[in-house]
Amino acid sequence: MAVNQLRGGVSKELSALRARLLDMCSLLELELDFSDEEVTFAPREQLLEMIGECAGKIDSLRQSFKLGNAIKRGVPVAIVGPPNAGKSSLLNLLLGDDRAIVSPVAGTTRDTVEETMVIGGVLFRFIDTAGIRESSEEVESLGIERTFRKISEAEIVISVLDAASDQSDLLHNLESVAEHLDKESQNLLILVNKSDNVGKEGVNKNVNIINNYVLSAGLKAKTIEFSAKTGFGLNQLRDELVAICAPILSSEDSTFITNARHYEALTEASEHLSVAATSLRSGTIPSDLIAEDLRLVITDLGTITGQSLITPDEILGTIFRNFCIGK
Repeated sequence: MAVNQLRGGVSKELSALRARLLDMCSLLELELDFSDEEVTFAPREQLLEMIGECAGKIDSLRQSFKLGNAIKRGVPVAIVGPPNAGKSSLLNLLLGDDRAIVSPVAGTTRDTVEETMVIGGVLFRFIDTAGIRESSEEVESLGIERTFRKISEAEIVISVLDAASDQSDLLHNLESVAEHLDKESQNLLILVNKSDNVGKEGVNKNVNIINNYVLSAGLKAKTIEFSAKTGFGLNQLRDELVAICAPILSSEDSTFITNARHYEALTEASEHLSVAATSLRSGTIPSDLIAEDLRLVITDLGTITGQSLITPDEILGTIFRNFCIGK
């Protein structure tokens, strides 16, 4: 990704977009010069098609920010679940260090604890969170709110459950996590922790309950029998984490946006492009106003590439290059 950026991968794509937008501006402004003759140089269907192509490319770059940021800072993995389920123990087991405080007192973890490590060539950013439960204590409640926010921001969510929990508690805890998940894009790994304290029959029963819920809820999830105490299931967890990130590794030659400022600029460009498309569909907005919206898109992209604003010479050059018009 770094080499691709050094070679100007992002700049090349944005320069191509700028050239396309410049063509559209030229067509619209050429119409203004010949407005008395009622000549149409830019058929609206053609312009809408061109805008759609540009919008698709901009949205693709915007969507790459999530993966690009994950590769740069570490794939975010939120460790969530009820109090005393073994979340902090799991983090310490993964890191091989006592990074998080482990205590039998419920509500010990009140703020997020983040650490990174490489597994299978992938940098992961593990986030230990406050236990999810009903609480009237102000500080703990703030920690739980932050937990829900981290769930929505994570690429992967690890839900740690106590294997000794009864069916109603298991389902309630899973629902608390699932309602904050994006079922289409986020992956869920469900750890049935403390499985060494429960008989095989009890573990299998709970695993079946969990799997039935996952199927009915339409979640992208995998259930793993686990023990943070003995390390049972740790290798399977590591393998699942790496397998989920395989698409990221296979996209290493793609162009990614990794700068938050660039992402914001692309978002503004997308909004201005949407306004231009709406104006074209209405059929009542003058060409010069539509051209101005396209100029704003070019300005947004220019904040990333450093390219100057459109000049009259560029407009004229494009017109004379594409049309046989006497000067």
